Amino acid sequence: MLFLLSPAKSLDYVTPVPADVPATLPHFEGPRGPSVELIKLLRTQSPQQIAELMHLSDNLSALNVARYTAWSSKSTPMNAKQAALAFDGDVYGGLGASTMNTAQLAWAQDHVCILSGLYGVLRPLDLLQPYRLEMGTQLANRHGKDLYAFWGPRIADHLNERLAADHTPVVVNLASQEYFKSVDMRVLRARVVECVFEEWKADKYKIISFFAKRARGLMARWAVLHQAATPRALEKFDLEGYAFAAAVSSPERLVFRRKTA
Repeated sequence: MLFLLSPAKSLDYVTPVPADVPATLPHFEGPRGPSVELIKLLRTQSPQQIAELMHLSDNLSALNVARYTAWSSKSTPMNAKQAALAFDGDVYGGLGASTMNTAQLAWAQDHVCILSGLYGVLRPLDLLQPYRLEMGTQLANRHGKDLYAFWGPRIADHLNERLAADHTPVVVNLASQEYFKSVDMRVLRARVVECVFEEWKADKYKIISFFAKRARGLMARWAVLHQAATPRALEKFDLEGYAFAAAVSSPERLVFRRKTA
């Protein structure tokens, strides 16, 4: 199985990485790869254009224009950081990669995929340079009007390659709708299982974005710690008070609920 996560807007390049944590290179980086093509395109945009394109303040726009200028076609430990340690949002608080040991990080490297507007797909230990480019950005390119057109079938093709050795390939979707839309379902040759996390509020269960984001990271963490090999195994997920709700679940949509956050 592969577990798909969204990236985070917040980045942490302050906290040091332990010397024994390995680093790998992103699949789509390369001197002539898609990531380089996107950076070249972003470098043609003025700070004002970036601000309008991404709905950013002037300060954030200037920061990201500087990031695009500094971005290198080759990531190194000097200019980049392992993706699961660099992303700093709610999902990654739940994932807690910094507390994983070497064996757990190795398992995560083989089974967790982070979808990215700039990098396409990242493994947890792939080196990530600072950037901001959300998958839903309407950045016109030679493939079409946005990043979905830019990536086309490439992300799904890559996932198929990663799953080629599995007799019954499964993708567990823990990503947002914006990011999962980048996976071309006409190309993907795997069963897709979605995980849904609900909270008890105002006398009913509902999805609350903040908690759901953290829970997606928690599910990925639980899968790593238990080396979950089938969707059925995920039904045992029990971190931070969640429990499988069989009555409202289906084989393709696993629902987890809790009454106290």
